[in-house]
Amino acid sequence: MIQNATKWKSITLILLAQVLTLSLWFSATAVIPSLRVELGLSNVQASLFSSMVAIGFVGGTLISALLGLADRFNPKYFFLVSALVAACANGGLLLVEPHSGTGLLLRTLTGAAMAGIYPIGMKMASTWAEGDVGWLVGLLVGALTLGSASPHLLNALGGLDWRTTIGGASLAAMGAAFVILFVRLGPKALAPASFRWNAVYDAWKYKPLRLANLGYFGHMWELYAMWAWIGVFMTESFTLSLSSSAPIGFLASLAGFSVIAVGAVGCLAGGWLADRYGRTRLTMWAMGISGSCAILAGFLFGASPWILVPVCWLWGFSIVADSAQFSACIIELSDQRRIGTMLTVQTSLGFLLTLATIHLVPMVRAEFGWAGAFGMLAIGPYLGVLVMGQLKSHADAKRIAGGLG
Repeated sequence: MIQNATKWKSITLILLAQVLTLSLWFSATAVIPSLRVELGLSNVQASLFSSMVAIGFVGGTLISALLGLADRFNPKYFFLVSALVAACANGGLLLVEPHSGTGLLLRTLTGAAMAGIYPIGMKMASTWAEGDVGWLVGLLVGALTLGSASPHLLNALGGLDWRTTIGGASLAAMGAAFVILFVRLGPKALAPASFRWNAVYDAWKYKPLRLANLGYFGHMWELYAMWAWIGVFMTESFTLSLSSSAPIGFLASLAGFSVIAVGAVGCLAGGWLADRYGRTRLTMWAMGISGSCAILAGFLFGASPWILVPVCWLWGFSIVADSAQFSACIIELSDQRRIGTMLTVQTSLGFLLTLATIHLVPMVRAEFGWAGAFGMLAIGPYLGVLVMGQLKSHADAKRIAGGLG
């Protein structure tokens, strides 16, 4: 009973610390309207201000994976230092022009420091797993999903002053560094591992890990591009389907928020189902549904919101219901001394892929419309279904979800 109370106290603290730190990432999108008004940012400058965090994150996770940092240090203190570095880099924006070269460099450093936040939070949570790793990681990804939705809600309400938001996010990250000190690692925590230069290649050499990663890449091909463009899609669709007197901007932002936010429920449901019926089965169903919704949503462009939005809700629910389960597979299939490195490899390459698909969407849309752009996104999850089917039939799938695969 005492250990169970300690477990949930620690999981709650990890969740809180991760949300507080990831506010540094979410705030970038939330303040863009304010920066446009005050500083007259161009589309390119606004895009860079947001995307440099993701670029920094990919670079940081690649370095962390190659050097095995996630497994060579106590995860609590790795998280703490990363949170403080990210907070200071983000706070530095108050001292420079945010869209200047220095400002963009600070955004990149903020993203790089996130390499010690997101995958490390999952590693710490996994030390408490007792047949519920899918649910635990689902909680963390659910929080990330809500955070990713928040800029749409804030923009619907008129946006935020950028200085207040940037300063508040930096203070929140500093608070996370304090909170993480009170986390206790679970009984599955191991002593820091020694450096092995080729540890990162285990993610590709061992077939079950390779299949789990390939399934994740299919999922990521679709996820962040949908999140990035659903607001624009809703705005353009509502412009066609609603009268000019309707508050189209407000309604589109609200719809965008709800489509992404419903994914938090999907994360929790996906974790619960995967722990009971199998991770490979859950991911295959989720990707099959989300890919189909992507195609249907594209063809429903300009249709009545009463038809379009429910389809997009199902898309938002299913598109992230499987996200945590790919990480859970990595946790269960990896050498337990290298879980942090394997999670970091998966996250790094997955986010690198999203940088491509986010920029592909407007290019494909220009040629083939939204039906073509969203149809292109469906390719990833459909291929992911095939890959996870292979993992399900592999002999080592018995190591996943307590033998359920």
